[in-house]
Amino acid sequence: MTEEELDDGNFDRLTSNIQRMEQISKRLVDVLLNRRPLRAELNSPAQEIFAKAFTSHLHTMIEDPGKIYERQLDYWAAMAHNFMHAQQDMLQGSFTAADDGEDDPLDDDRRFSNPLWKTSPYFRLIKLQYALNKKYIEQIVSEADNIDEKDRRRLGYFAEQIINMMSPTNFLGTNPDALEKAVATEGESLVHGLENLVEDLEANNGELVVRLADEDAFEVGVNIATTPGEVIYRNHMMEIIQYSPGTDAVREVPVVLFPPWINKYYILDLKEQNSLVKWIVDKGYTLFVVSWVNPDSSYSDIGMEDYIEDGFLTAIKVAKSITGQDKVNSVGYCIAGTTLHLVLSLLAKRGDDSVQSATFFTALTDFSDQGEFTPFLQDDFIDGIEAEVAEEGILRSFIMSRTMSFLRSNDLVYTPAIRSYMMGETPPAFDLLYWNGDGSNLPGKMTMKYLRELCQGNRYVKDGIELCGERLHISDVKIPIMAIACETDHIAAWKNCYQGLVQTFSGNRTFILSGSGHIAGIVNPPAKRKYGYYTNSKIESTPEAWRNNAVRQEGSWWPRWESWLKERSGDLIPARKPGNLSHPSLCKAPGSYVLVKSVI
Repeated sequence: MTEEELDDGNFDRLTSNIQRMEQISKRLVDVLLNRRPLRAELNSPAQEIFAKAFTSHLHTMIEDPGKIYERQLDYWAAMAHNFMHAQQDMLQGSFTAADDGEDDPLDDDRRFSNPLWKTSPYFRLIKLQYALNKKYIEQIVSEADNIDEKDRRRLGYFAEQIINMMSPTNFLGTNPDALEKAVATEGESLVHGLENLVEDLEANNGELVVRLADEDAFEVGVNIATTPGEVIYRNHMMEIIQYSPGTDAVREVPVVLFPPWINKYYILDLKEQNSLVKWIVDKGYTLFVVSWVNPDSSYSDIGMEDYIEDGFLTAIKVAKSITGQDKVNSVGYCIAGTTLHLVLSLLAKRGDDSVQSATFFTALTDFSDQGEFTPFLQDDFIDGIEAEVAEEGILRSFIMSRTMSFLRSNDLVYTPAIRSYMMGETPPAFDLLYWNGDGSNLPGKMTMKYLRELCQGNRYVKDGIELCGERLHISDVKIPIMAIACETDHIAAWKNCYQGLVQTFSGNRTFILSGSGHIAGIVNPPAKRKYGYYTNSKIESTPEAWRNNAVRQEGSWWPRWESWLKERSGDLIPARKPGNLSHPSLCKAPGSYVLVKSVI
């Protein structure tokens, strides 16, 4: 940009944009002044964990001061080297990619892909210093003594959050992409970015919840969740959708699918080309899907028993009544899979054989290893949730969503925030991310039962959990089971899913390990031929042994599962229309419960 161009109007546009930012900033101040802060216990762990880390560091300093001094000398020497290198480049006017024989510690990090991170002495110094600080913090955590493994995991998690938060890409003055765009647009990108920030804050009562998708691009029932069907039952817990047949003939035994109630059911019915719901219907099955209610504070006393009795058992009863069958094939996803296992134990205790088979999508039943959720499943954090639900009656959806997002903070928090708030971009029109932002609240009583007795106490595997007048144990379940876990799942680690399957002790058990993560590994239609999966005809004693002897298969696991399901679904009969005289259509799919939004 020449001086003439700048004088010829660009400066005026820049000034105008700065004035617009000042006006938007007034809205920012207003929304922050009216913000009700989240309780402190849900923002960070008890200070005890940091005190333990400091005590460990102090102990090392006293017992082995040479080790501390050596580390400090290495740190200061590396910092001085980085500074002198940058100073030399600036004096020589050398703005070509640096090549001093050293490896770039962040060379594969997509956040630092702008060429200026290599060619500019200023940005290169900032990047190398960030890498040095990152390495030093990670080293301190890894060498911390006198703390147990659980506390080490927690310390490592929160240290990683600090590292990610302090990345130079998260700040305008040290983000070359944002600075270049600000100059190229005469500040217009900053105006749009500030507007995006204020809109997100205003939409969430002052809480910063980064929009991941363009919410105007999707409408449930219009361009997502469009598989034809009817709501044929409704109570205070759920609506049941029976889908219209996609074939002239269907299998006798219906399928009843229970999605998680942390988010909405339509993760399994997004667009037509990646809808598991449509695929099942088109394979010739009568399919019932539960659409859970989005609870408000009036649901504070709703517990696991209500989800079991008025949700799972009622849905099974309704499906049997409409189809005239004595049995159903059941499917449970995530927390609904965990609860489905409890239901199967309860049915076994009651001598009820209504369920022919059960399929579990990324479902945990054994919580002995809390995995990446270790930081959030300790008493300090759970005590904070207990206080939250005692006050609100529910666990508000954004709290759970925020927790999930920070497990992948660079991908789900900082990168979207940079694009939206610094670059001024509109979030992408991505159906999966739209669903991810459409969360549901959790009833207070149910939340605490699940967290205290299942996640923390692991009672279902240990001595049993009291529910619905019975003591339920994982070993009660004997029916045929297939479990699908996902290789890179950070919510329900595949080894933990497998361990629960081993302890089920059913004679007929099948395990499939899909590629990818908690969502993409499940929503993996055959037409895309992505990810692949692993199979092993045996149930080995450990997940490692199972994986070592497994065979990789190409494409989606859906056809493999359908072959297994077909063997347990009876003969072909004429296709069924949704509902019957006792259960007439209440409205078209996707129903009304799915449309209720959570409000912070």
